Parts: sequence; C-alpha cells; structure tokens
Amino acid sequence: MDRNLMWCFGLKDGLRVTQPNERLARAYLTEAASSLGRAEKNFRDGDLLWTTIVVYYAEYYALYSFLQRIGVKCGNHACSALAARFLLGADSIAILDQHRGKRIDAQYYMKVGRDDDVREMLLEAKKFVSRFDETISGLTEDEIHAHRERLRAASRRGSK
Repeated sequence: MDRNLMWCFGLKDGLRVTQPNERLARAYLTEAASSLGRAEKNFRDGDLLWTTIVVYYAEYYALYSFLQRIGVKCGNHACSALAARFLLGADSIAILDQHRGKRIDAQYYMKVGRDDDVREMLLEAKKFVSRFDETISGLTEDEIHAHRERLRAASRRGSK
C-alpha cells in the first residue's frame, strides 16, 4: 500500500496535499447526489449500462468530496481511492472498488450485470454517498489536520 501511495505522490496529476476546500467538497457531494438521481432514472429506463457507470461516479464524487474537504487534490481515480483507503481503512471504500470493476466491465467490455445486480449496486451507492456525507459533515479541524499530516508523512517516507 505505501509503495502504491508513494507512486501516486510522484505522478504529474497524482496526490497533492493542498488547502482544504469546504465549498468544493460540498459541490462534489451535490454532484454525487445528482448522479444518484441520474442513475435511478437510467435504471427506471432499463439502461443498466449507464446505471452502472453513473453509480460508480456518484460514489467517486462522494469520495473526492472527502479529499477536497481535507485538502487533497488528485487527478487519478485509483490514487484517490488509495488515499481514502490509507486514511479511512479498506472497509470504507470496498464498495467503490467493486463498483469500479463493474463500471470498467460495462463501459469498456459491454459486460453489464443483471437487473437485480444493478439494483443492488444502486442501493449500495446510496449508502456509500450517505456515509461519506456524514463523515465529511462530522469532520473536526483536528481530524482534518491529522489526515493531512498522515498523508504528508507518507509522502516524506517515499521521498527518502
């Protein structure tokens, strides 16, 4: 994990510790909720491929909202997920990891789950977005500082 995280700090558009941005964090949460609405519409319309894709993006926007709130910028989805896993634990993003694989299968290989599977993804996404909303809303300044320092320390270990 640390080696992968270090790789992410070395990427041109990889992980960067910046200033926390509450406004942008809220905007990403709003987009996560909007994406869930689009996913529900796609599902009602029988478009399982786009439901699968949009479900993943709703979750990603929620995760990225957390990163923005604590002051982390990243242009790489895998690195964003690694940073969240590092800070919040693997359980916090397990669903996102599963859904990223399903999104890739749907988007690039036209392999889409059955109706029941995609419905379950949508329910899981709603819970995921809600959990991240609660996490972000409950963050204290001390917690934000601690998350930033953990990432800074990890980036320094990699530069030695």
